Amino acid sequence: MGEQPETSHVVTPREVRTLIRQGRWRKPTAGLAPGYVQANLVVLPRELAYDFLLFAQRNPRPCPILEVTDVGSPEPRLMAPGADLRTDVPTYRIYRDGKFVQEVTDLLGVWTSDLVAFLLGCSFTFEAGLLQAGIPVRHIAEGKNVSMFITSIHCAPAGAFSGPLVVTMRPIPASLVARAVQISGRFPAVHGAPVHIGDPGALGIRDLGRPDFGDPVTIRPGEVPVFWACGVTPQAVAMQAKPPLMISHAPGHMFVTDMRDESLAVF
Repeated sequence: MGEQPETSHVVTPREVRTLIRQGRWRKPTAGLAPGYVQANLVVLPRELAYDFLLFAQRNPRPCPILEVTDVGSPEPRLMAPGADLRTDVPTYRIYRDGKFVQEVTDLLGVWTSDLVAFLLGCSFTFEAGLLQAGIPVRHIAEGKNVSMFITSIHCAPAGAFSGPLVVTMRPIPASLVARAVQISGRFPAVHGAPVHIGDPGALGIRDLGRPDFGDPVTIRPGEVPVFWACGVTPQAVAMQAKPPLMISHAPGHMFVTDMRDESLAVF
């Protein structure tokens, strides 16, 4: 793999996807192609697709559906025509019978004609709005992946799927929390407003320095931990529900779509 390019030179979604497909970008996608929607990925066999669709419908905060592909097709025709979900995500995770078994950089040897892909909204989408409002996004500033935690909150079950809610955490200066809620609340299709503000113990989180996924970030004096529902929730659900096969993005390694953030905003 060649030298990784600077994010300042990566502007459009097509450029991002080309770099990923060429093996030149294997890091988290936060901050790439600002202004464009990023998406979580879930891929399941056809026989489980309806159950997951129902699960997402019952749990729209962590699993807001942006697109569902045709059976066997890796092309997201609505969000990024011509793209390929088998190659255009930096890193994928494969779960079998609820166990994480492998990380891969493409799905060309795994994809079969009975698979259905779901693109789910991602909180990276509203981070551009936070930055434009002068609200710090610490994981971007520190060049890290966002902190993600498995909570004690249970999602509404559906068919074969049940399990805990996963959240992302961003430390926000206390004086800017209300503004962060307003900005993210304009984007219900990408998790929307926070699910919790303040005491992590209320979510069953014991140590903000030890996330279940992603990286720990600095929390400065005067900052409040703010928690948003997270599209990694299906991975935690897979560990509990144990479907024979589920494929997802690696946490923080999103699919960058051609859709503008503004198209999902509610004014």
